[in-house]
This record gives sequence, C-alpha cells and structure tokens, in this order.
Amino acid sequence: MASPLAAASTYANIARLATDSGRTAGAGLAVGGGGQGSTSFTSVLKEAIDHVNELGRKSEAQTRAAANGKSNMVDVVTAVSETEVAIDAVVAVRDKVINAYEEIMRMPI
Repeated sequence: MASPLAAASTYANIARLATDSGRTAGAGLAVGGGGQGSTSFTSVLKEAIDHVNELGRKSEAQTRAAANGKSNMVDVVTAVSETEVAIDAVVAVRDKVINAYEEIMRMPI
C-alpha cells in the first residue's frame, strides 16, 4: 500500500504542474481567470499523464536493473510505489470526471 508521504508528493507534483503550466497559454477548458495567464485543463491533464508515464519508465528501468543485479531492491520498491500512487491519483481524477459527466447528463434540459 502507498504511504501518505508518497501520496502527498504526488499531489504536490500535480499542483506544481498546474502552476507551471499556468505560465504558458494553452487551448481547452481554462482554469482560473480565463485571461492570458490561465491554465488549460487539457495541458494540466497531459502533463500529469506524462509525469505518470515517466514514473512508469523509471520503475521499469529500476526493475530491469535489479533483475541484472545492478540495483538495490529498496530503490525498486520505492519506484514501483511512487508509480502506484501516481496511477491511483490519475484513476481518482478519472473517476471524478466520469461522475461529473454522469451528473451533467442527468440534469433536466
């Protein structure tokens, strides 16, 4: 099971991505004031998914290195745990988006 520290780190990374991408203008649903410095939901989501993919690649590299006897098992477990927490966060966001969509579809016209 993932530790609270790893979950907090993942949420902090997502928050950092949101603030970093706020410096660039993007297309899509804007988050914030809607002005020039607004962050698009699409860019935040894309960067978060890219971050999860990068964590997955690092985890796989650590696993391969451990299989070859070139890595410490603690590093492998840490990398896999970080990836698991990041994926859990993405799944939670996905579930919230789906629930919001379903709620919108139930609204009377």
